[in-house]
Amino acid sequence: MNVVLGVSGGIAAYKACILLRLLKESGHEVTVIPTEAALKFVGEATWEALSGRPVASGVFSDVSEVKHVRLGRAADLVVVAPATADLLARAAHGRADDLLTSTLLTATCPVVFAPAMHTEMWEHAATRANVAVLRERGNHVVEPDSGRLTGADTGPGRLPEPEAVFALLKGFLTSPARDLAGRRVLVTAGGTREPIDPVRFIGNHSSGRQGIALAAAAAARGADVTLIAAHIDAPLPAGVRVERAGTTGELHEATVKAAAEADAVVLAAAPADFTPKETSDRKIKRKGDLDLALTSTADIAAAVGRAKRPGQVLVVFAAETHDGPEHAKAKREAKGADLVVLNDVSGGAVFGRLENSVTVFDAAGPVAALAETSKELVADAVWDAVAARLPVGGRH
Repeated sequence: MNVVLGVSGGIAAYKACILLRLLKESGHEVTVIPTEAALKFVGEATWEALSGRPVASGVFSDVSEVKHVRLGRAADLVVVAPATADLLARAAHGRADDLLTSTLLTATCPVVFAPAMHTEMWEHAATRANVAVLRERGNHVVEPDSGRLTGADTGPGRLPEPEAVFALLKGFLTSPARDLAGRRVLVTAGGTREPIDPVRFIGNHSSGRQGIALAAAAAARGADVTLIAAHIDAPLPAGVRVERAGTTGELHEATVKAAAEADAVVLAAAPADFTPKETSDRKIKRKGDLDLALTSTADIAAAVGRAKRPGQVLVVFAAETHDGPEHAKAKREAKGADLVVLNDVSGGAVFGRLENSVTVFDAAGPVAALAETSKELVADAVWDAVAARLPVGGRH
């Protein structure tokens, strides 16, 4: 596919070199359009060597080819990484003062912005308004990572690692479906931990990989995604808003709050069903047997189901070791869910693995069955079922 990689003037421009290589190695033709400021960080020769194509930043080079129109029309995907506050402002206001912004105005394909800037700039009302305008027009604006910035500063505004950005782009490059554009979705992932004392806890083997795959797939299909991540054993996806939760109580509170604004809720996390009645603030010493009294945790799926709005789609997961189909069907009905995803975890299956075997049920019975396939393909099957049930015409 033909990809335009726009690079604006920030220190994170060096990461775009790695992203360019990943795109090229996956077989795509890539044209790099750096801004004049970007060339202060990474030179023209580097972009040409890595892309195998000539590079221009202004509209007055090779005028006869009308590049400022041709490049946008011919692209299957335009990605700007990094996208500075200045670039976002110019794009939002329809400026066409260089080759990159002109290309953005003529592109009819999906456009992805991966912002990178200092925290104060990212959180400024002007930048937030520009991001909102770009999203309203159907562009995909990736949520930046939080971490080390230029100098000693840390906070939100860091460009996600190239591998994470590339993983997001693969959804645009391999599947043209944008059936979740304009939708707000909530995904939960990972296992919770219930503390016994400062060093011990009750938990489970969930890696969070399926929930992460669901969040990444929804973002690639155009959704505005919130991922509430408990304890996970996989990299977080680019392009989603991430909240963290440690215990089932924390997950319950965050999920119920976020679900109120979501068009679709997919509860893929594995919350602990029990928590100690009492927690010690000191490490419990080993002195014979330990009697541990447990009490049930909050039922997150039931709480979301009770508050479910008309038109909102709720998906729950059922990880079972026996009587799977019967229990999954009962769980879907008891929680007020539209869909239930059953996976068999007997013998240590599924947890932590890259593959999954699932059956998706609605009220009438199975709607999809996948055996030993990637969790990314499972995610797409779930979103196919969700998209088919969302009301036509936007949010309700």
